[in-house]
Amino acid sequence: MTWVIVGLGNPGEEYEHTRHNTGRMAVQHFVRSKKIGEWKEDAKAKSLVARGMVERSLAAFVLPETFMNKSGGALTKFVKSMKAAENLVVVYDELDLPLGAMKISYDRGSGGHKGIESIMRAVKTKKFWRIRIGVSQSTAGGEIKKPHGGKAVNDFILDIFKPHEHAVLKTVFKRVENALESIIVDGPERAMNQFNS
Repeated sequence: MTWVIVGLGNPGEEYEHTRHNTGRMAVQHFVRSKKIGEWKEDAKAKSLVARGMVERSLAAFVLPETFMNKSGGALTKFVKSMKAAENLVVVYDELDLPLGAMKISYDRGSGGHKGIESIMRAVKTKKFWRIRIGVSQSTAGGEIKKPHGGKAVNDFILDIFKPHEHAVLKTVFKRVENALESIIVDGPERAMNQFNS
């Protein structure tokens, strides 16, 4: 069984360190940390792809080179059936979680995330795994302060992380790395029990 791990984001240097590229950055971190292999351009899938073993499981790591709202097009080469979607894990930014938090989810709606909407249309199901990484600011009491309204949301997610947020990202990327490894090796249900508690 091959796992397909997708890191959502926008291509291009200007988006590299933006909040909307959190999923892409997390998957790049995993591939680098686990020494999976080189990223190779896959013109047909319009993606950068790295393939390798995670313990005894084969995994394809995919970074769509399309803009976020077209991410699903990159997956049709890798996920050819609703059954195959059960081995799909999409890693992405989540406004409903504070920076530093992450959550494993399955069979959810898009929550308004354009990349997830595109993937749901492409694979014709919402029954796939997600790792949602929080990007919203929070108050001292832990309340989420997320932006409201189209322009405010766009400005926030397309803004780069502040210098003091990078230490938090480093910690959460390590958790995402452990969660991804657990999904692939132990199975997603067990990973969900461990990492969502």
